[in-house]
Amino acid sequence: MLGKILGGIAGARAAEHTGKMGGAKGAVLGAVAGSLIRRASIPGLIAFTVGGYALKKWKDKRDRAEAKRKSFETPPAGAAV
Repeated sequence: MLGKILGGIAGARAAEHTGKMGGAKGAVLGAVAGSLIRRASIPGLIAFTVGGYALKKWKDKRDRAEAKRKSFETPPAGAAV
């Protein structure tokens, strides 16, 4: 029970930082994640960690490429069109 409460608090705080989901949705995901972690094996936890890291790196790379592309498409402020 305590693990679900702590997971919910951690999930709610993480959701506040992402901005894409509310605190309630993050709390539910945090509570579910706590129970999944408790039931997962060591290789499963390692796979989750590596997969999450790879996903983060891929998203960061994609966001940088998109920002670079938009910087070339958008004219500078105050430029005559």
